[in-house]
Amino acid sequence: MSTRIKTIAALTCGALAAGGLAAGGVTVLGPRDAAASSHREAPLISGQPEYDNTDVYAFVSPDRPDTTTLIANWVPFEEPAGGPNFYRFPTDAQYDIHIDSDGDSQGDLLYRWTFRNRTRNGNTFLYNTGPVTGLNDPDLNFRQTYDIDLIKLDKQRIVSTTKIADDLPIAPSNVGKASMPDYRKLRDEAVKTVRGGGKSYVGQADDPFFLDLRVFDLLYGGDLSEVGNDTLKGYNVNTVALQVPTASIRKSAQQPVVGIWSTTQRRNAAGAWTQVSRLGSPLVNEVVVPVKDKDRFNASAPWNDTQFLNYVTNPELPKLIEKVYGIKAPKTPRNDLVSAFLTGVDGLNKPPNVRPAEMLRLNTAVPPTASPKRLGVLDGDKAGFPNGRRLADDVIDIELQVVEGELVGSPNDLGDAVDANDRAFGTSFPYVALPTSGSDTPADAGTQAGKSRTAIEGGATQAAASGGDDDSPLLVASAASGVGGALLVGLGLAWWRMRSRRRTAAI
Repeated sequence: MSTRIKTIAALTCGALAAGGLAAGGVTVLGPRDAAASSHREAPLISGQPEYDNTDVYAFVSPDRPDTTTLIANWVPFEEPAGGPNFYRFPTDAQYDIHIDSDGDSQGDLLYRWTFRNRTRNGNTFLYNTGPVTGLNDPDLNFRQTYDIDLIKLDKQRIVSTTKIADDLPIAPSNVGKASMPDYRKLRDEAVKTVRGGGKSYVGQADDPFFLDLRVFDLLYGGDLSEVGNDTLKGYNVNTVALQVPTASIRKSAQQPVVGIWSTTQRRNAAGAWTQVSRLGSPLVNEVVVPVKDKDRFNASAPWNDTQFLNYVTNPELPKLIEKVYGIKAPKTPRNDLVSAFLTGVDGLNKPPNVRPAEMLRLNTAVPPTASPKRLGVLDGDKAGFPNGRRLADDVIDIELQVVEGELVGSPNDLGDAVDANDRAFGTSFPYVALPTSGSDTPADAGTQAGKSRTAIEGGATQAAASGGDDDSPLLVASAASGVGGALLVGLGLAWWRMRSRRRTAAI
C-alpha cells in the first residue's frame, strides 16, 4: 500500500461523527460584544486592516526540533511603495496568540504583543531622512518597539503575567533600495532572544500565503482562460514570530498536542477591550462563514463554536462548484470534516477528551520532515497541515481535496495552480521571506508562461492544452467549504488541477 493511500485510510478511519459542540460561557478573557481572518474576510475588519489577522502558522522548528515556532500576520495587501506613511502596528490594540494545551478549547497560555511609537523629527513628512543601515540609525525617523507578555490561565482566569520581551525594536517597512540598501541586515538585527529561552521577530515580511484570489470573480464565471496567478505576489504583511521551547507550551510529553489561534483586541469608545479579529485555520471566515455571521465569528471564542457547526457539516462551496462545473458534491452531513478540522485526527493530532472547535492543532511530538511535502499529511508527511501549519504547506490544495471527498471514498488530486510562494522561505528563524521592496519592479500580472489551461465540457473535464504527463491541469475552481466557528477548513476559491498520478489500488 502506498504511503499516500495508507495515510488517507488512517484519516478516514479516524473520522468522527459530529457530536454537538458544547457551548461555553464567556469568561474573564472571553471577547466582549463586538460589531466586527484572513485577508479582508469580514465587512467590519476589511475597513480596519491594521487589526486584521491574515494567517497563523505553527510548526516544530526544523533546525531546532526541541522548539515550536508560532507566526501570525496582520495588515493584508501591503503595497511595498505605499508611503509616505508606511505600515505600523497600532498602539491601541492587543495582538494575541492563544495556546490550548489540554484540548478543552479554552486558552491555557496567551502570548500578547503591544506596541509603542517613536518619532525623532516631527517636522518632516519622511519615514526615514536618509539611508538606514541599522535599527538605531538616526535616519530612521519613525520607529516602533514592542513588549510580549506571557499570560498563564486557568479556565480563562489570569493566574500570572510574565514580561518576556520589553521594548524590543521592530524591523521597519522596506521602503526601497535607496532608503534601506541592506534590508536583510535590518531584519537580522530585529531577531532577539526573549526570556524563557525563546527567540522573537517582529517586522515586515513577504506575505507567505499563496493562491489565486481572482476566483472571487464568480469562480471566473466558468471561463478557464486564466489560471494560476498568485494574487498575493509582491505584497507584504506585518509579522510577529516567536520560537519557544516546546516543553513550555504543551501539557506533557505524554500529551503533546496543542491548539493554536490568534485574536486582535482594540479599545472601544468606552475604553473596554473588544475582539475584532480571530484566526485559526486559513480562510475559514473568508470563504466558509456566510456574510451574516462573519463579524460574529471575528468576535467569538472557540469554546462557543457550536453556533457555526452547520457550516462545517453542510458546506456551501461544494454545492456551488457542482452548480458551476458539474462536479458532484459529497453527501451531507460532512462528519469527516469535523474530525479533520475541529477535533484533530485519531493517532495524529487529536488530544484526549477534546472539545471540537476551530483552531490549528499541532502534535509537537512529530519531528520535522527532512524533505517536506507541500500536501502535508495527505502525501504522507505527518509534520504538515493539518498537523499545525508550515509556511510552505499548500493549504488550498489540501483543504480542497478534503472538502471534495478525500476522506469519504472519493480520493482526488485536485489543487490550485499556485503551488508555492513567490519568494523562498528561510531555513532558520524567523523563516519568513524578506519583504518586497518599494523599489522592486511590479511583477507581470498576466498568465504564467507555460501553464497548461483547462476546460470543462458537458460536465466532464478534458485536458485543454499541452503539458507534461505528470502535471496536467484538468480542472476547475478552487474552494473552501464548511467550517465555521466549529469550522472546517477554510478553503480559498482557486483553480483546481488534477494530476494523473498512478494509484495503488491494492491494500
